[in-house]
Amino acid sequence: MGRKSAKIAVKKGAADKARGQVFTRALKDVFVASKSGSEDIATNFLLRVAVERCKKFNVPKDNIEKAIKKGQGTDGVGYEDISYEGYGPNGVAIFIEASTNNPTRTVANIRNSFKKCNGSLGVSGSLEFVFERKAEFSIPPEGIDEDEFTLEMIDVGAEEVDLVDDFYLVYGPMEAFGAIQEKLQELKITPEEASLVRVPLTSKSVDEETLETIAKLVDLLEEDEDVVTVYHNLEDPE
Repeated sequence: MGRKSAKIAVKKGAADKARGQVFTRALKDVFVASKSGSEDIATNFLLRVAVERCKKFNVPKDNIEKAIKKGQGTDGVGYEDISYEGYGPNGVAIFIEASTNNPTRTVANIRNSFKKCNGSLGVSGSLEFVFERKAEFSIPPEGIDEDEFTLEMIDVGAEEVDLVDDFYLVYGPMEAFGAIQEKLQELKITPEEASLVRVPLTSKSVDEETLETIAKLVDLLEEDEDVVTVYHNLEDPE
């Protein structure tokens, strides 16, 4: 499975639906970044990245501010991070990261989504050897010298620097996230995305019918307001 398919790579529907998903994903990134640090974009690097991405997609300012406040807990509601692991049809592994103020509601919704798509929710740790955590940065190429930039990234722990779809994708071990982040700040480079992702160690090849079912399952999971990110080990359909 290609690196750029670490997150969901199943084809989505119409343009308006895709736009709505971009809004949702961008705001969830703001929430997660705010939750993990300061509400000040001058000191919270990940929040600055997330807010800039929202602005690029013309996400309304009010929505961004609400996501920041939600992450800070200033709305009076406490959220906890929980992961869920399960299998879709044909043994496709599905790993879900969620942030919720009501775990009972969240697990019920996720279990129901699996049930609708002939899958099953597993026990925590069941996918421990299916995915590995990686630091991932997506960086616009403007003004960057590829050779020099690659050396800079390798010096701080990056394992790969690839130009994919007009973006530099930088990957490294989870432990190198902080060092790569600091080097980008030093270089005055703001990534399009910066996160810890789960990359599958092995991938599953499936038929068209299973692919459609997995796509449906992914949609159901991503539509849940408590779900932050969904990963799978489905082989890149392309």
